[in-house]
Amino acid sequence: MEKQIYSCLWFDANSKAAADYYCTVFQNSKIISENPMVVIFELNNTKFMALNGGPQYKFSAATSHVIECETQEEIDHYWTELGKDGKHSQCGWLDDKFGVTWQIIPSILGQLMADQEKAPRVIQAFMKMTKFDIETLKNA
Repeated sequence: MEKQIYSCLWFDANSKAAADYYCTVFQNSKIISENPMVVIFELNNTKFMALNGGPQYKFSAATSHVIECETQEEIDHYWTELGKDGKHSQCGWLDDKFGVTWQIIPSILGQLMADQEKAPRVIQAFMKMTKFDIETLKNA
């Protein structure tokens, strides 16, 4: 029997605040269970654990969460909401206010990159972007 795999996010002491925040950003999200040490929650039917583990470990960009977006409106939503009080970076990457790293990318990116003639222009276009712009990529 296969077991579900899910991520554990190590927070200093604010796992409940983080889980509550993420549940406001993503539709179809909810807190499943909580106790003083652990909060189990779902974002768009993906399960996560948030742990109050103390200050010894910090988040880094070595682990990120990818959000594939169908529309520019979705990109704008996640970029704005997750980027509040966070740090924006290049090519759709950002760190939210809790230090968790997200990649907010258009779902069409793989298709655009598969076109060998177009791919270099797409790369050149998105290397200049912080937040992805779907139309600019399509027109590259």
